[in-house]
Amino acid sequence: MADGMDPTLDQFRAETRAWLQENCPASMRTPQVEDETVWGGRKEKFKNPDSKLWLERMAAKGWTAPTWPKAYGGGGLTKEENLILQQELKRIKARPALNSFGLWMLGPVLLEYANEEQKQKFLPDIVNGKIRWCQGYSEPGAGSDLAGLQTKCEDKGDHWLVNGQKVWTSYADQADWIFCLVRTDTSKKHEGISFLLFDMESEGVEARPIKLISGSSPFCETFFNDVKVPKDHLVGRLNGGWEIAKRLLQYERSNISATGFGADRAGTPPLHERAKEYVGTDASGKLLDPDLRMRLADLAMDDKAFKLTVARMAEQSKAGEEVGHTASIVKYAAAKLNQKKTEMTVETLGYQGLGWEGEGFTDLELASNKAMLRAKANSIEGGTSEVNLNVIAKRVLGLKEHKG
Repeated sequence: MADGMDPTLDQFRAETRAWLQENCPASMRTPQVEDETVWGGRKEKFKNPDSKLWLERMAAKGWTAPTWPKAYGGGGLTKEENLILQQELKRIKARPALNSFGLWMLGPVLLEYANEEQKQKFLPDIVNGKIRWCQGYSEPGAGSDLAGLQTKCEDKGDHWLVNGQKVWTSYADQADWIFCLVRTDTSKKHEGISFLLFDMESEGVEARPIKLISGSSPFCETFFNDVKVPKDHLVGRLNGGWEIAKRLLQYERSNISATGFGADRAGTPPLHERAKEYVGTDASGKLLDPDLRMRLADLAMDDKAFKLTVARMAEQSKAGEEVGHTASIVKYAAAKLNQKKTEMTVETLGYQGLGWEGEGFTDLELASNKAMLRAKANSIEGGTSEVNLNVIAKRVLGLKEHKG
């Protein structure tokens, strides 16, 4: 029954609205500030004390993972209740209480593949933001061909021994633990991969940041030298990691697509409004530059079509349909759209969009330039655009591979 017709859902909305009004700090209802983003974990600093309070309150309700079972710290909400929660959070422009690869990627596959002991050990800490996770997938020689990975994992009886290297490991230098694909059988390709969890403070682990053109270092090279991992940190069956890896990539691409790489942050003025401010309008309020006006209209239509496609993917997932191929479509589209959007933002700001630091620029102007440069990596992270186009060609369009 639709919301507004079901008294139970109406009551849930009223209670949720009242709780948020009482418990969401005022500063958490303002546009997200980059250095106040909460990732959780042992190294979290909480520049804004309200961020810590907001996380604690949301985690206590299980609302950092609202649909996860209460047995693992989640909120236990139905899909209808979660929709109401998200609507009410958006209504007050609340910041996310927690950003987490554990929430977006690892947690869902643990719910599906982990044993009960592993669920009890890892899931509550994800919900509460106590552990920050990173992803160990790509390698220098295994990016697009992920199944060609060579990080070696040997069975030493009472532990696993890991040796190898990963690359493009997002925030590995800030993470507490890693979920990692390792090779446990060298005689097979896809069937020789396992899914392992281990502490980044383990002896033999080293993370080195890779500086990007934007000046930030979200990506790292990660090295493993005789890293000992407890035997019970293997998720799923031995040599069964490829199935888990594919499922996790679906969650990753779906999440990236749903958020559009964070292009529309709460409180950020829409691009067409900023264009009127920087470019100017005529007496009727119409943007002066007709070419820019037309391209902004095209961008708005693309953005609307993208969001409708994401909504359709969500409905397919609710109905139990396979969304892996759709996730490749929307991830590719999300990368292109965010790159186009950030480039047009800098163009619209004119000289004010070219600032890097110092006086004469607002924080929003400086952020726009860096966001444009950061967006160049969108077509690499979470599965390269080339890989996603191959998936679409083969599994959606039914095209055959060219053998040469």
